[in-house]
Amino acid sequence: MTFGDLIRIVLSILIPPLGVFLRVGFGLHFWLNILLTLLGYIPGLVHAIWIIASHRTRDDLAWRR
Repeated sequence: MTFGDLIRIVLSILIPPLGVFLRVGFGLHFWLNILLTLLGYIPGLVHAIWIIASHRTRDDLAWRR
């Protein structure tokens, strides 16, 4: 986990879709997170933290080699 991931998690605690957007952009996970957040704050928060912690970009993978 990087410092950027930590910032995304902190932002996700305030507004869960924001952290997901900063990680994956306007993709399926973003819209799913908005739906989950509308259904309840906790499901949206859990999903946001899951996406931030588990989603890796090409840059992350190249850096770790």
